[in-house]
Amino acid sequence: MAAGAAALLLRGGWRALRALDRPAALRAAAGVDRGLLGPPPPSSIYALEKFMKDCTLCNVPKKPLTAYIRFVMDRQAQLKQQNPDLKRTEVVKALAQTWRELPESEKKVYEEATKADFKKYREELSKYKAELDNDQKRNLKEEKQIKRARKEIIKKKRELTVFGKPKKPRTGYNIFIAEHFKDPKGLSSQEMLKALNQEWKNLAFTRKQVYLQLAEDDKIRYANEIKSWEEKMLEIGREDLLRFSKLKDKLGKDLEKIY
Repeated sequence: MAAGAAALLLRGGWRALRALDRPAALRAAAGVDRGLLGPPPPSSIYALEKFMKDCTLCNVPKKPLTAYIRFVMDRQAQLKQQNPDLKRTEVVKALAQTWRELPESEKKVYEEATKADFKKYREELSKYKAELDNDQKRNLKEEKQIKRARKEIIKKKRELTVFGKPKKPRTGYNIFIAEHFKDPKGLSSQEMLKALNQEWKNLAFTRKQVYLQLAEDDKIRYANEIKSWEEKMLEIGREDLLRFSKLKDKLGKDLEKIY
């Protein structure tokens, strides 16, 4: 019973993500059934939690590391030790450059190790699948779908940043907090926010209007920037990012609750 309820929930979430690549999905941004995308009822959450405890995917043989990842794991400790001041991003860039310049004979060592592990992996995976019953096979398929869905959401979010999607307009309250949130002077961040929240509530109407007007100006800024950004995405053929952006804006945190 628990597995059945969870399977329905997972299928619903996957269907919603697949809709990102369907033009019809965003012709009605209200278009995705709220019953499907909204927070599931407590009984469904309980079913999902219980289902995930017996997650079929958790027991699947793990894919071997790629040749490059093996190389990184082999070299990064030494590189950090020799260059303790390097930032993480600089370490990654340095290793990537070293890999590109690595002689083929040295690369082959890592590639052969990966090939050997992949052979063993395929044998283990074949044996694992042969031992599954029909319900477990169905669960395994659905769990793979949800894993791909999560990866796709992360990828799309990163692409929105890379392609420079404008930041949403700030509210008057947000602007006020950003302006006044300075050195807490012994207060925790939570205590500072609580104090500023009270200060905002007690702020004179004339002073509060200044921030509200700044918020209105920021809305105009956003409207202009998002229009230009959308035109650019259409121009370079990234309508998929437009669809994802609109769905993400509409659902907000509900997009994460699907998964």
